Amino acid sequence: MTTTLLRAKTFAAAASGAGLFWALGLPLPFLFGPMSACLVLALSGGKLSGFGQVSVAARTILGVAVGTSLTPEVVATLPQMAGSIALVPLYVVLIAAIGVPFFRHVGKFDPVTSYYAAMPGGLQDMILFGQEAGGSARVLSLIHATRVLVIVTLAPAILTGLYGASLSNPIGQPASEIPIGEMALMVVAALVGWKGGEKIGLFGASILGPMIVSAALTMAGLLHSRPPAEAILTAQFFIGVGIGVHYVGVTLRELRQIVAAGLAFMVVLAALAAAFAEAVTLLGLAPPMEAFLAFAPGGQAEMTVLSIIVGADLGFVIAHHLTRIVVVILGAPIVARLLRKSSSGG
Repeated sequence: MTTTLLRAKTFAAAASGAGLFWALGLPLPFLFGPMSACLVLALSGGKLSGFGQVSVAARTILGVAVGTSLTPEVVATLPQMAGSIALVPLYVVLIAAIGVPFFRHVGKFDPVTSYYAAMPGGLQDMILFGQEAGGSARVLSLIHATRVLVIVTLAPAILTGLYGASLSNPIGQPASEIPIGEMALMVVAALVGWKGGEKIGLFGASILGPMIVSAALTMAGLLHSRPPAEAILTAQFFIGVGIGVHYVGVTLRELRQIVAAGLAFMVVLAALAAAFAEAVTLLGLAPPMEAFLAFAPGGQAEMTVLSIIVGADLGFVIAHHLTRIVVVILGAPIVARLLRKSSSGG
């Protein structure tokens, strides 16, 4: 089957999932519907395909959503976040200290794969960096897809049950209510930020590039609203598909060894995240819901979507996730090199 036909099949399955979730009144139908449909198909042996650059382009919407949330008022509060942001490097170090031995002894992975499997960075970044360092791309793909799947599945239940959040928060105005000039500027910010970011080697260029450009336009008073609700729903759709298709071709052995190890490690991550969120709350550094979202070990895109849906302080949450990802990306190649040298005897 050609890639075009596979993508058409994947889109039809994802759209059916979204439609079913919508008809049944289930939460986050445009995220959980496509994710569930693709996951079921993948685990039952079906062939699916991601959407390549279309999925990457959808992530730019989230970058613009974050950037347009960074108003002068929000930026003025950034220094107040210093206390909780200072805890992020310690959080990452603890995850590495526990995670690497865990994956070495429980998952039986090599040192480089174990390190990149433990690191709570972006899903694509960790797979790419891990592969370049000599790790197993397949193992990393399944471990990180499992991490993101668990976070995306459980976080909404925690947010509603524990923090009393509502998942029906307005995610944005309809496109019909946003001035056409502002929507055109958002498209420009998305494209210039994305492609410009790639050109200069910016990590996470599809989100960070648009975020930087749209934040500048917002601070300059040229943008006054987030991307339209329809665009945010589109981003949710492609994130859901992206999580599901990572399980295509998974075998029973991989489910037993790799996915099971990923699920077990999520218990460790959940305990660490809960401890840090509780510490931040008790120290009076953030409200409980924002503390939870800031330290939940999901990817930028997924945590942006959840923060928008529950109406959390987007600036606070994303500042912490950006710090975590910067620490992971700067430290990962250095540590992985040391691990690879030690495993080869020098």
